[in-house]
Amino acid sequence: MSDATTFSGAEGASLIPPVPRISVQSFCESAEVASVIEEAARDRRLSKAHVKTHMGGVAAAIEAFRSAPTPNLIVLETFSGRDELIQQLEALAEFCDSGTKVMVLGHENDISLYRSLVSRGVSDYVVAPLDPISFISHVSALYNGQSNEALGRVIAVVGAKGGVGASTLAHNLAWSISRSLELQTIVADLDLPFGTVGLDFNQDPPQGIADAVFSPERLDANFIDRLLSRCSDTLNILAAPASIERHYDLPDQAFDGLLDILRATSPAIVLDVPHQWSAWTKRVLVNSDEVAIVVTPDLANLRNAKILMESLRAARVNDVAPHVIVNMSGVPKRPEIPVADFAKALEVTPIGVVPFEPKLFGSATNNGQMLAEVDGASKLVESFDEMGRLLMGRATVRRVKKTLLGPLMRRLGARKAS
Repeated sequence: MSDATTFSGAEGASLIPPVPRISVQSFCESAEVASVIEEAARDRRLSKAHVKTHMGGVAAAIEAFRSAPTPNLIVLETFSGRDELIQQLEALAEFCDSGTKVMVLGHENDISLYRSLVSRGVSDYVVAPLDPISFISHVSALYNGQSNEALGRVIAVVGAKGGVGASTLAHNLAWSISRSLELQTIVADLDLPFGTVGLDFNQDPPQGIADAVFSPERLDANFIDRLLSRCSDTLNILAAPASIERHYDLPDQAFDGLLDILRATSPAIVLDVPHQWSAWTKRVLVNSDEVAIVVTPDLANLRNAKILMESLRAARVNDVAPHVIVNMSGVPKRPEIPVADFAKALEVTPIGVVPFEPKLFGSATNNGQMLAEVDGASKLVESFDEMGRLLMGRATVRRVKKTLLGPLMRRLGARKAS
């Protein structure tokens, strides 16, 4: 019944803005709805919210808030008829603090009831049953508005093992997204002691991501804008200091404020995540909209990628599975696990297989350029464009070209089959 845009499925889930730091208390009448809300509370988009679920419906809510302050959002499931529900809500209103929103989960698809409730101050009326993503979508719409167009997509790129070229691929993916999709894109280098984004883009900015991480009290859009280093009309970087003069023992929420601002101000954010496992790297990967794991086709990468995939799938149950990119495929005289076997073991099809081309990559790295700048005609450039479109949710379906011989070949195939 709500006018809010709702989403379902893993693809739609990536379009839902995270819910801010609010308190939510739900009062349910059925175990099914309570289970949905409890599952939604474990989703990354509600990770900042404090969610409690109670049974008893509207009557329990009235009793609970007689002597307790109300949360930011009260969610009420009800089977009551119109008149009884309105009386209950009027009784609850006596105890609601200013600013508290109320969402009603009803079991009647009645537009007149919806209008009646909204006219009495109810923020949203949602028809049950619903799934966790739909519930999150409605809550998000209450606090982020109904338009999701301005929300940026965060893409985290991480290597399954050190030295697999994850940073190089992350930087070239960001370049492709900014160029082929003409989107304002930011590359954030999270490898504070050894980051290479400045080298790869031939930049040496005096400020960068460390200034944001270690000055959380100064974080706002203007401050972040001053830290960005411009690489093109559509691409900016947040460079790492590449210094080991200080220790980087970061808390798990070290990048939360920065990513919130980037998500609100730029359509595309590519995170160059270092190959390490800590509370903050896990949090960054779990909270990203898309995750791309870069591997080379050997046993250690297969094992590490499988471990990462299992952990992230468990933590991101309502999101698409992490993507896999196979890098440096076809190194001469090196035994490799076939890509098909690699994909079968991980139960995922790689979104890209990047061949071993040391001359092209070496020239780009040494000159501080992207692959497209060194050789714009290379097939690799098109491959990165395709991966960028897929990670941004704008992949196009390739259509088989029709030829004059097509009907003849189909008839010949049919004769052979018979």
